[in-house]
Amino acid sequence: MDVVVHGGSASVARSGGHGVVAGREDGGVVASPPGGGAVRADLEQVFRAAYPRVVAVAARVLGSRDEAEDVAQEVFLRFGRSAVPAGEAVGWLSVAAAHTALNHLRSGRRRVSREEAADDGDAVSPDVADAVVAREERRRVRAALARLPRRQAVALVLRHSGLSYAEVAAALDLSPGSVGTIVRRAESALREELNRHASSE
Repeated sequence: MDVVVHGGSASVARSGGHGVVAGREDGGVVASPPGGGAVRADLEQVFRAAYPRVVAVAARVLGSRDEAEDVAQEVFLRFGRSAVPAGEAVGWLSVAAAHTALNHLRSGRRRVSREEAADDGDAVSPDVADAVVAREERRRVRAALARLPRRQAVALVLRHSGLSYAEVAAALDLSPGSVGTIVRRAESALREELNRHASSE
């Protein structure tokens, strides 16, 4: 199957035994090695249903639609070879998107030019100083998020990506009652990280 993204929309097509190939808007292609196992039959259905959410989760972490789409393709390539039960697909994909995006953030694999292009795409501000401050603030928040304990960071990202407490609990295999506590602790830890680094600058 081919996973292809065109102008923000996505489609999946069958291919002739060459693995999974993901086409990108920039013309790049990402392929999984051929012969790595059969691609699951429900990939297209899951892809169409879950792609917007997966991109939204990754974008929450990375602040860039282009990078989020790259992460989504990475995640769907893995999912296509996985044995994740269909009923757990959306939760698995959401968690995988958060983890993958955090990995990109922590390892410094982000593309500076793409980040700047995404920032330049924001609404034009009449005050250049305001735009610079806003951009720097977003970078500080993403850096602080990358320093949080992984479970807290993922729970926070999922919750702020629009997942309900029940969905976050199911995705992370937590009791629904514990999600609120984890998210509040993550928000508190994020504020502490921001304050700690602000005072050291």
